Amino acid sequence: MMPPAISLARSPTSSASASPLYPVRRSAAVAVRHHRCPSFAAKPAAGVCCASPAVELLPSLSPDILVRDARLEDCWEVADTHCSSFFPDYTFPLDLVLRIDRYIALLSGFSVPPGCMRTCIVAVNSNSLSRSISIECGDLRDADFQEKHGLSKASIAGILTVDTVADYLPRRGPLKQRRTGIAYIANVAVRKEERRKGIAKMLVAEAEERAKSWGCRSMALHCDVNNIAALRLYKNLGYKCIRVPEDAKWPEPKIAKGVRYNFMMKLVPKM
Repeated sequence: MMPPAISLARSPTSSASASPLYPVRRSAAVAVRHHRCPSFAAKPAAGVCCASPAVELLPSLSPDILVRDARLEDCWEVADTHCSSFFPDYTFPLDLVLRIDRYIALLSGFSVPPGCMRTCIVAVNSNSLSRSISIECGDLRDADFQEKHGLSKASIAGILTVDTVADYLPRRGPLKQRRTGIAYIANVAVRKEERRKGIAKMLVAEAEERAKSWGCRSMALHCDVNNIAALRLYKNLGYKCIRVPEDAKWPEPKIAKGVRYNFMMKLVPKM
């Protein structure tokens, strides 16, 4: 799955000029539950896109993973995780350009229509939290003007975006109104070295909880028809493939030419 483009948490009334870095309503970190069953508008001219990165099959539970909203210091790693998962064959300088593009997109944020929500959720490997880079800004001669910014290093294990913008859902009625009450999952990516730990399952579970807190009644996503592992994961989580009429012009991601998707949905229980 790919678009919509990654974004940090936004409020329903955010505008294009508003900062995407306001604190989110939920707690900063959500510990993993311990139980047994737990657009990009521009595409570089070269390289191969994995429109649906591999999802771990038969994962094992990892107690070292925390799931939370993305923060300012996560931006570069979120961009790197996305690009390394969806565009693994890109080489320098295209890979660097793509990462910078995603990083800038994260920092600048995206406008969402009134009443809509969008957030980026990350899975963090707590064993790597201590490895970070601290950058001091300001005139060192002025003790009152010093600011520290952190760039997390090697801690983001997986990412996911969820929104209610409904860009990839068919409009309803003769006026083509935007559908409401449906949360859309995209950009599910797990770093190669972090797979088979149940991270994708944790991210999807948190996205569903977020959707319920927004008042959504169902979830939707697109999955590459050739990604058998991802399809199996979503089906095991209760998602059903929705038959799309052959002549229907339902919106879907346009990432790589020839990639076909299954449109999948799931009902979520009320809170």
